Order: sequence, then structure tokens, then C-alpha cells
Amino acid sequence: MSAVGGKFLFFVDDIYEDLELWYPKLRLIEAGASVVVAGPEAGAVYHGKHSYPCKSDASLFDVNEKDFAGLIAAGGFAPDTLRRLDKVKELTRAFMSAGKLVAHICHGGWIPASAGICRGFRMTSTPGIKDDLINAGAIWVDEPVVIDRNMVSSRRPDDLPYFMKGIFDFLG
Repeated sequence: MSAVGGKFLFFVDDIYEDLELWYPKLRLIEAGASVVVAGPEAGAVYHGKHSYPCKSDASLFDVNEKDFAGLIAAGGFAPDTLRRLDKVKELTRAFMSAGKLVAHICHGGWIPASAGICRGFRMTSTPGIKDDLINAGAIWVDEPVVIDRNMVSSRRPDDLPYFMKGIFDFLG
């Protein structure tokens, strides 16, 4: 693994998929990147599907795309709540417009779908939201990782090694 610079933004809210947040977060830190986990409230503790706590570093309302090299959206059921927030959709669109990494796994694909940035992109997700992505204009495929331009997507926790390889490949 080569060194990765820059700062990466992760979204968090209750019922996030524990492994899908922590595995990429720790791998990026291990590679030399810095990470900011932002939830609706700064300093709040959010609990994953498997009860693992995650304290947010910042409020997502106080972060700006220009301060980050990429965005990672973990799955679980948190993305269903997060995608309802205009700020989450605005940030996601800003990362896409800037050509920066937009990575999502499992149900994390709900966020780019609600942000309206899926049209014409090949991507994957958990089969449970396949129709949502297709209806958002994505070309859905059943593969462990899909890299299309600046978007990296994966299906489920078992795909995390492929997801991180795709992120590292994108980052060069």
C-alpha cells in the first residue's frame, strides 16, 4: 500500500454499518490520510447496527468539500436518514462536481441517488437498493467493486478489501 495524503470525509448517523465505516477509516489512517467523521451533531456519539459507537469529529453542517480529498458513505440504515438532509446532498454533489472521490458501499448508495449524481454511472450496491440506483439513472452491476470515473462502489461488508483497493487505485 502506498502512502495516501489528504483528508477524507465520512458521514455518520445512528444505525450505520459498523465495519463499513471503521474498516475504510482505519485503512486510510494507516495509509497516512486524515479522516473527519461528520454527523448531524459535532461530538455526538452514534451507534452502529452492531452497537459499536462512533463519536463525530464535526457537524456535517460545518464542513466544506474544498477541505477534503474525498467522501466515503458507509451503509447500514444511516444513509436513509442522512440522504434527507439538504446539506448531505449538497456536499455529495460538490465532491462529484469537483471530480473528487465519491465512494459508497452497501446502502451508502442511497446518498448519491438522492443527490442526483448517478445518471450514466456504472455502480453496485446491496441488491436491496438496486432498483433505487437504477431509478436514479445508474447502470447497476453485481460486482465486488465498481470504479467509474470518480465514483467507487461496493456491495457489502464482505467486499471491503475490494472497496479499499478500488479507493486506493483511484487515489493513485
